Amino acid sequence: MLASASLNCGGARWYNVQEQRRKKMIANVRSKRVVRCSLGIGDFIGGDLVKFDIGRWLSDVEQHKALAIYTPHEGGYEGRYLSRLQRQGYYFLDLSARGLGDPETTLTKVHPVCPAHLGKQPIARWYFPPEVDYRLEALPPNAKGLVVWIIEAKVLSKAELQFLALLPTLRPKVRVIAECGNWRKFMWKPLSEIAGLTTSQEA
Repeated sequence: MLASASLNCGGARWYNVQEQRRKKMIANVRSKRVVRCSLGIGDFIGGDLVKFDIGRWLSDVEQHKALAIYTPHEGGYEGRYLSRLQRQGYYFLDLSARGLGDPETTLTKVHPVCPAHLGKQPIARWYFPPEVDYRLEALPPNAKGLVVWIIEAKVLSKAELQFLALLPTLRPKVRVIAECGNWRKFMWKPLSEIAGLTTSQEA
């Protein structure tokens, strides 16, 4: 009888120790999962209305001449930055990276295009003028320049991004904006840094 009582007492003590350890471990895990939130003026007025980085945006476009931008998934934020460039006197060439082909050939050279057919027509080949040069010649005299805005640029290879980063050097009146991905807020970096031509310190 005494032996069974001592066993029951020891078992209860062991259970209490294990229960304390389990509660302590749960408390530690919960303390590590704490999420800290901060509020700013944009949370009360609207993040799409309050942007104090327009001046830096314009200066970076003029300084780096080719930028990689990252937009929120819901979209719409980039229009405010685009319209500000329009007010500065820039004209736009909107392109999608999907189906662009070789950027150097499409933008700066006469390039062939095979139109779609139903299989019973002869295969044709049309030749188009360089997209950038054609629009540069059509710019009005008071235009500040041409902005090549490329969406879905995340599908481009590093070599293609490097050419886009160097395009303003070949065509001084051209600026390049490439949408290279998504982020929680609208942000941008020099395209030469994304393409591996320079480092963040050099940019």
